[in-house]
Amino acid sequence: QVQLVESGGGLVQPGGSLRLSCAASGIIFSIYDMGWYRQAPGNQRELVGTITNGGSTNYADSVKGRFTVSRDNRKNTVYLQMNTLKPEDTAVYYCNVALRGGVTRDYWGQGTQVTVSS
Repeated sequence: QVQLVESGGGLVQPGGSLRLSCAASGIIFSIYDMGWYRQAPGNQRELVGTITNGGSTNYADSVKGRFTVSRDNRKNTVYLQMNTLKPEDTAVYYCNVALRGGVTRDYWGQGTQVTVSS
């Protein structure tokens, strides 16, 4: 079965940085475009950024210039480097496959909590 395990979240002050990891198993990881998503309480799930199987990235306007998605296919892992964090970045962060047209699969893990607060 496909498992996606997010890690690296925590409490950080505004302006700080965190690096999230998403370890995949049960999938031929290198084939798939991957995405990072987040959901804050009371909000819809939001696409944060994507990375294609070839390494091309795209980002939501809200995080562009601050966040970087990368991947290591040998480790079956996708990363989200988050810099200059803002309180509005507070959310549970998830990874998933990012298919054409924004389609995902029901591979959601537990996510990792990111809290940005002074």
